Amino acid sequence: MAIKKNGFIPSCAPEELKKVLKAVASEWGDMIKDMEEFHVVPLKGALTNEVFQINWPTKHGELHQKVLVRVYGEGVEVFFNRDDEIRTFECMSKHGQGPRLLGRFPDGRIEEFIHARTLSAADLRDPEISSLVAAKLREFHNLDMPGPKDVLLWKRLRTWLSLSKKFCSPEAAKEFGLDILGDEISILEKELSQGYQEIGFCHNDLQYGNIMMDEETRVITLIIFCKLKLQIRGLYVG
Repeated sequence: MAIKKNGFIPSCAPEELKKVLKAVASEWGDMIKDMEEFHVVPLKGALTNEVFQINWPTKHGELHQKVLVRVYGEGVEVFFNRDDEIRTFECMSKHGQGPRLLGRFPDGRIEEFIHARTLSAADLRDPEISSLVAAKLREFHNLDMPGPKDVLLWKRLRTWLSLSKKFCSPEAAKEFGLDILGDEISILEKELSQGYQEIGFCHNDLQYGNIMMDEETRVITLIIFCKLKLQIRGLYVG
């Protein structure tokens, strides 16, 4: 993806990206004639994607609009279905959770810019912040999401294990114990499938880089959510 790391979007950038950016600006009443009107600021914190803040002047001149452009990392599609992620993203937006989806292009998407900061590992050790995250997560888990409430966890673990064996050398597979993980997954599935169960919507990647907080309002926003997975009451893990 040819997005200039700091400055302006070059003319060699994908046409799909330029077209979607112009369409988003147009919806907000701003007519962009030159791609150099879009100013690019790289953002830190993403682990598998590249993220950029894109600014442009409004029709009033003195103000600037902001959006976030997320460029998908290479190879991560083996771990999840990108179309499923987008459907989840759109549904979450309708529930008022997370940023709004503003546009899509083949290698990424354009999101509403959240005026908040990404948390750090130290933030999660702060009792006040941790309680805010827990409250948001409770709200998140109670969402009634559309579609079948299937248990995806076990199939996903076995898929990842199969992929790991495919890409690992025999020596690495032995070092990481991949040959016995299949049996351990089966044991977990058997033990956790007994008694009362609850299938709930979960984030599945709730590390501090995917949690944002507005410094003024202390509002917590979760980003980069994944799919549904099996949850057992009292054992929610994100």
